[in-house]
Amino acid sequence: MPSFRRRASVIDADRADEPCPVSDPVEDVDPVLALAEEAEAEAAEAEAMAAAARARARAIRLRREAESRAAAAAPATGADTAEPTEDTVETPDAEAAEPTAAESVDDAAPRRRPGWRRVARYVAASLAVLATCALIAATVFMVIQHRSAVHDEQQRAEFAAAGRQAVVTLMSLDFNNAQQNVDRIIDNSTGQFRDDFKNTAGDFVKIAKESKVVTDVSVNASAVDSMSGDSADVLVAATSRVTNSSGAKEQPRSWRLLVSLVREGGQIKMSKVEFVP
Repeated sequence: MPSFRRRASVIDADRADEPCPVSDPVEDVDPVLALAEEAEAEAAEAEAMAAAARARARAIRLRREAESRAAAAAPATGADTAEPTEDTVETPDAEAAEPTAAESVDDAAPRRRPGWRRVARYVAASLAVLATCALIAATVFMVIQHRSAVHDEQQRAEFAAAGRQAVVTLMSLDFNNAQQNVDRIIDNSTGQFRDDFKNTAGDFVKIAKESKVVTDVSVNASAVDSMSGDSADVLVAATSRVTNSSGAKEQPRSWRLLVSLVREGGQIKMSKVEFVP
């Protein structure tokens, strides 16, 4: 720091005898202290301005990172992604806001990473949707298969029961009610079998009354041999016992019949009957 002491002038020979004026030490120190205090104040002010500039630059960087994270978490289009205006963003001083090379690299990296995270999030969401759809499709398929199996089982049970009843109706005979037996067979048959039996019904009633025979039939077992839609072939194992008018009983006889059935108007009827060995 330059010295502020006042130097004495060279004295002429004529003024050598004059006494030198003595300076006041208090007056010499005051200006020095004032200048030092002024320099310290300026330095403190400069340091405060530099700290404020660094704080503003850091705030801008943090705001950018927050905006990048928000855009990655909830992407939007149109007005939702509008850039902040000059009214909402405080522009720092040119020298304080200008980032260094290292800060530019640090700011660029976070802006690139959210894009990859967004793609990964979309891929994960797509896979989850596909997995859910596959699970729903598998569930629907299983339900349809179960319903189909239950329906087929019900159909088989109905045809098996109808086959049992058809054999009992066809083979049971009581000469006292021969006409009623014949009418019942006609009502429970269809197709060519019904037409053929109807044409011979008179002779059948006549023979039954003349022979005075009573036939009891019991079904031992029945099972569906084949089924397609509203038709089925049913195997029936039955046993018959014949009693004549004198009360004599014949030995029981076993029969195996293949009965073809057709569903008509909500009723299952015989369309064909065959005796099988």
